[in-house]
Amino acid sequence: MSLLEVTDLTVRFGRSRAVAVDGISFALGATDRLGIIGQSGSGKSVTALAVMGLLPEHAEVTGSIRFDGVELVGMPERDRRALRGDRMSMVFQEPMTALDPTMRVGRQLGEVVALHHNDRRGSIRDAVIEWLGRVGIEQPDRIAQSFPHELSGGQRQRALIAMALANRPDLVLCDEPTTALDVIVQRQILSLLAEQLTDRGTVFVSHDLAVVREVCQRVAVMLEGRIVEEGPIDELIADPRHPYTQGLIASARIDGVPPGARLPSVADYYRPGGAS
Repeated sequence: MSLLEVTDLTVRFGRSRAVAVDGISFALGATDRLGIIGQSGSGKSVTALAVMGLLPEHAEVTGSIRFDGVELVGMPERDRRALRGDRMSMVFQEPMTALDPTMRVGRQLGEVVALHHNDRRGSIRDAVIEWLGRVGIEQPDRIAQSFPHELSGGQRQRALIAMALANRPDLVLCDEPTTALDVIVQRQILSLLAEQLTDRGTVFVSHDLAVVREVCQRVAVMLEGRIVEEGPIDELIADPRHPYTQGLIASARIDGVPPGARLPSVADYYRPGGAS
């Protein structure tokens, strides 16, 4: 049995019932790492939020999302909340909005640990320091006493990863977790994620195929709310079938382009409406 099974998932918003996700299906094993890539508005982040149960109230969700055999669509919020942070967690794109700016980092991480474990205060503090160190934060005691604005972007993202992993969830969803970081810090965070996510199911959302390749074994390509191609990531890169996927790969391969020459783009391969 798959850890996560998504079947014919559709998400609509507003009175117009605009379709953000259009009948997608995929499955994830207990230690599988699936990347979902696509441009802005493709539905990839909405998919992750639907799995977590974090969509706004006006979102209409149909289809099936089964986690460890249990149906999540229609599950009462109280029951969904019990899953979040315990068996399921999420690493968000922007740590400055995901972290409480008025609360010290150590206290925020401590509340996550205490929420799901009846540990004594001393052991909670020990767990906080241990996890901050485990995600590569130097001087974890000092960082635990710091507010989010006192940390660098990389430190904040590492703290968010610690919060997502501290309760050893079975499923982790990552929504563009390196987008706001510089190239060097991005590579460090990707290396950290690849190391920490080896023993759990992962859905990794990104617009960047190269980033997904650092972490995931398989990839699903989303376009206009649909999955247009899915498979092992190295096979998909070597032999992309859909014009949009071909454009994504071509636009990333710029090493052989002569100086001053026009760079390839997705539009060279795919245009909305099916023209290519």
